[in-house]
Amino acid sequence: MKETKDRTRTDRSSKSPSTDSYPLVLDIDDFKGDFSFDALFGNLVNELLPAYLEDETDTSEGHGANDAMSNGHLRIPDAGKSAPGVSSPLFPEVDALLSLFKNSCTQLVDLRKQIDGKLYNLKKEVSTQDSKHRKTLSELEKGVDGLFDSFARLDSRISSVGQTAAKIGDHLQKHASQTIDLIKYLMEFNSSPGDLMELSPLFSDDSRVAEAASIAQKLRSFAEEDIGRQGIAVSVIGNAAASRGLEVAVANLQEYCNELENRLLSRFDAASQKRELSTMAECAKILSQFNRGTSAMQHYVGLRPMFDLEVMNDDARLVLGDPGSQPSPSNVSRGLSALYKEITDTVRKEAATITAVFPSPNDVMSILVQRVLEDRIPKLLEKLLVKPSLLNPPSMEEGGLILYLRMLAVAYEKTQDLARDLHSVGCGDLDVEGLTESLFLPHKDIYIEYEQASLRQLYKSKMEELRAESQQSSESSGTIGRSKGATISSSQQQISVTVVTEFVRWNEEAVSRSTLFSSQPVTIAGNVRAVFTCLLDQVSLYITEGLERARESLTEAAALRERFVLGTSVSRRVAAAAASAAEAAAAAGENSFRSFMVAVQRCGSSVAIVQQYFANSISRLLLPVEGAHAASCEEMATAMSSAEGAAYKGLQQCIETVMAEVERLLSAEQKATDYRSPDDGIAPDHRPTTACTRVVAYLSRVLESAFTALEGLNKQAFLTELGNRLHKGLLSHWQKFTFNPSGGLRLKRDITEYGEFVRSFNAPTVDEKFELLGIMANVFIVAPESLSSLFEGTPSIRKDAQKFIQLRDDYKSAKLAARLSSLFV
Repeated sequence: MKETKDRTRTDRSSKSPSTDSYPLVLDIDDFKGDFSFDALFGNLVNELLPAYLEDETDTSEGHGANDAMSNGHLRIPDAGKSAPGVSSPLFPEVDALLSLFKNSCTQLVDLRKQIDGKLYNLKKEVSTQDSKHRKTLSELEKGVDGLFDSFARLDSRISSVGQTAAKIGDHLQKHASQTIDLIKYLMEFNSSPGDLMELSPLFSDDSRVAEAASIAQKLRSFAEEDIGRQGIAVSVIGNAAASRGLEVAVANLQEYCNELENRLLSRFDAASQKRELSTMAECAKILSQFNRGTSAMQHYVGLRPMFDLEVMNDDARLVLGDPGSQPSPSNVSRGLSALYKEITDTVRKEAATITAVFPSPNDVMSILVQRVLEDRIPKLLEKLLVKPSLLNPPSMEEGGLILYLRMLAVAYEKTQDLARDLHSVGCGDLDVEGLTESLFLPHKDIYIEYEQASLRQLYKSKMEELRAESQQSSESSGTIGRSKGATISSSQQQISVTVVTEFVRWNEEAVSRSTLFSSQPVTIAGNVRAVFTCLLDQVSLYITEGLERARESLTEAAALRERFVLGTSVSRRVAAAAASAAEAAAAAGENSFRSFMVAVQRCGSSVAIVQQYFANSISRLLLPVEGAHAASCEEMATAMSSAEGAAYKGLQQCIETVMAEVERLLSAEQKATDYRSPDDGIAPDHRPTTACTRVVAYLSRVLESAFTALEGLNKQAFLTELGNRLHKGLLSHWQKFTFNPSGGLRLKRDITEYGEFVRSFNAPTVDEKFELLGIMANVFIVAPESLSSLFEGTPSIRKDAQKFIQLRDDYKSAKLAARLSSLFV
């Protein structure tokens, strides 16, 4: 095959058109196997260098080789080139060889590039295959590791199962042995009734009491269960004869267990007296097998000194004090704090002993704390909280209902603190909070009724106290005749903001108890609303009665005025006495006016205190119940409506009192010559009249208290009404006089004085009326022919102006009626 290939290449080379071109073809296969550079080189140059070929041929013949070369291609010499006798240069093949070599180099470079490309592709493919191989190996390693883990777990499981099987076998063997012993012991107990003498030594050996107790309990449980199954079987088969069961064994075991339990309890008591905790713990551990140790726990708790009768009697003396003395809440609070601290310390000490002795200390602590809350505390509360009768409540001298409520609050709060302290010491699963609440249920069920009754009793007592103080004050100051004007009995019972503040303080205390006795928002809201309603009733009644008393003084002053109204035909001495009495009545009216304004002011302050208290303390407690807040606001408005009615009536009486005095002053001080001065050439007097000065001075003095007492809309309404009444009264008063021009000027000065005073009322309608009065006063000043021009800008005063015009002194002489008839049509 190689020879054929070489021959082909030689043929292709021999067909070259010239010696300068050597289309040699080098193949990769030429470099495979036993490669020899010399052979390759010879194959390249044998056509150009015959001598080299001959040398090679000789060498080959000498060695017995054939013409085929192991590497390279055999080149056949050209006949023309090898003809003898042809002369040539010294080395004529140089150019041909150079060309050959360059061509060979080019082919070798191409072959190298081919080889490099193949090597790159192979390298890339090898890298890809290597990555896949490594990934496969990694997955195989993980699988192998998982397999090893599975084998390890399986091996461990097999080992565990083997060990468990061995333990079960040992356990079964042990139980089989124990079962045999139990059967033997059961047969001993079932031998004859009441015969405990023939039992095994185990049941009489004091050193093996624990083992005997355990076995006796097991036998007893089995025997009772067997009897129960026999009972079921007998009920199934009817009257068929049943085989003899284990009734004898049950009876004997019960007798033995009772004897053993009593023996252990005696040993436990002896060890307890000696404080031998190890022996106590041993006995308690054994006794725990009898009814879970309940008898031992109760026995231990029952023998505690803290439950002795003498100790509990001392509790009452510590809290209540000496017999016969009335305890106070503060002393009871201190006594309860001291007593409950002592109880807590005692329970804490017992807890240390119980923890060291009993296998289930929480159960023992539960019994101990329960005994404290069901035995010791109730006996104390029974003596402390004696529920009074609502039909015949104790008097305030005896403390009243408020004393019981305060005692209840102190006891409840301190007992709650005790329950928390006991819970922190430890009480097992005992519901300490619920147990404590149950102690006060008989008191809390009707608590709110006692709270309301107490508030009523406090109010009644306070009113009696105020009346007694008023009466004592009246007696000490003597009796002043009503003609003097001052009503002392009424003034001594003025509304007091301090008293209303005391009402609120009572209510705050009651609300605090309501929140103390319940944690449910709905219950708290209901109780608080009931308590707040009591406050509304108290304040409403108190301020209404105070206003009514203040009104009585106004009524008495009015009666005094009416009494001294005289006719026209009386003697001078009688008139003087009546004037003096009228002055006294006026003074009484002024005093009653001030007293009522003070009452109104204090009434407003009292209502403000209640409203502030509602906003700060009551409102938030009512919000959890839908509609409770709005209902309380409505109740508050309703409760104050009666006081508002009394205040309104009193303010109307105040206006009547003021106007009565104004009318008296005008009647007494106003002279006919004030507005009809003689035309004697003397300059007119531009000062206000004496009556006007006296009236303004009186109004300034008496209304000072009104300006202080009244506020807001109440003040505005009162002053507006008073201004309107004053305007109407002045109009009526001036209708009694006749005016000339100089008198009209003086009237206008009076109107200006009145107008400046009423301007302090800040009532625009009143100011407007007095401004119109000033305009109407011009009808007395202008000439008759100018009257019609006065009403061109103010037609609204024509009706009143018509009356004023008739008061002119020249009304008839100037024939003003006919002249102005067209104006008033």
